[in-house]
Amino acid sequence: MRDGCNFGLWYDFRNPAAWRRPFSSVYRESLDQIAWAERLGLDSVWLTEHHFCDDGYTPSPFTLAGAVGERTSTMRIGTNLIVLPLHDPVRVAEDAATVSLLTGGRFDLGVGLGYWGREFAAFGRDLRHRPSLFEEGIALIRRAWSGSDEPFEGRRFSFPAVPVTPVPEQAPRLLIGAMADVAIDRAARLGDGFLSTQNHHHQSYVDALARHDTPADRSAIMAGQWAVIAEDPEREWARIGEHALYQLNEYIGWGAFGPPDQVPTFADADQIVAAGAYTLWDPATAVDELTRLLLDRPEIEDVHFWAQLPGESVESGNARIELLAEKVLPQVRERLAAAREPAVT
Repeated sequence: MRDGCNFGLWYDFRNPAAWRRPFSSVYRESLDQIAWAERLGLDSVWLTEHHFCDDGYTPSPFTLAGAVGERTSTMRIGTNLIVLPLHDPVRVAEDAATVSLLTGGRFDLGVGLGYWGREFAAFGRDLRHRPSLFEEGIALIRRAWSGSDEPFEGRRFSFPAVPVTPVPEQAPRLLIGAMADVAIDRAARLGDGFLSTQNHHHQSYVDALARHDTPADRSAIMAGQWAVIAEDPEREWARIGEHALYQLNEYIGWGAFGPPDQVPTFADADQIVAAGAYTLWDPATAVDELTRLLLDRPEIEDVHFWAQLPGESVESGNARIELLAEKVLPQVRERLAAAREPAVT
């Protein structure tokens, strides 16, 4: 971690029909990009999950996390996020422990409640049971990583008196993503940190930490950014906005931001920017905004950006990554270091 914060990239490996390429190329080129980004000085990679998507939104983040671990040596690798109620939590614990062992403890497990009925129906889960599936899942994961052989009996899961092996040498941090108030409260109560979206809800999370008297070492915020940084951001948006339009309208259709019949889709890319769903920054603005964000929210330990939007080429994303690494992050780190230096008397 540098100057109290890591900076990283976010991947969903979506490959929409309108811009379809061989999935093998998407994976291979993205792994090459991640290894290159580490050499540029990026600190983290975040992998997300969905199932049964027409665009192949990655269903296997643990597999990809292991591949990223083999291609990198310093980057932290995390999930933002695994839809925990869809899974057997013991299998999640085993996979996470294995990735942690393979990567020398560089792995963080981020989980969330989920929302898409199609996934829950296909896996035989009831959306109404999400809170209990989630809370028992967290308890079982922590039990597995501890090496306990105590039996577990809950409303949704039972597990016999056997230990789960191997135990991770360094247990991954268990991070929780949330947007609704009750889910944010649960994150503060049960997690080791918070996965935020678009920098919303930070104050709600900090307030929940205080309510639960959560220890400082469990108060981290990992801040996923919905921002495009370019020398001419308006020109860049004109070029890539259709990819963002696809991305956000798909999320809306799945119910990510509320019932789909109550949340209208975006008509065009300009409407996305006008609504603040994406922000456009030139390098100087990005330096100012990121520095302000990190000074205002010392709980933030990671800031990460989409490497490229759905259907956008890796080469297209490379240009923004290089700009971030070479023109934005050095200045942000320099400003943070200066702001944190004790005053000379």
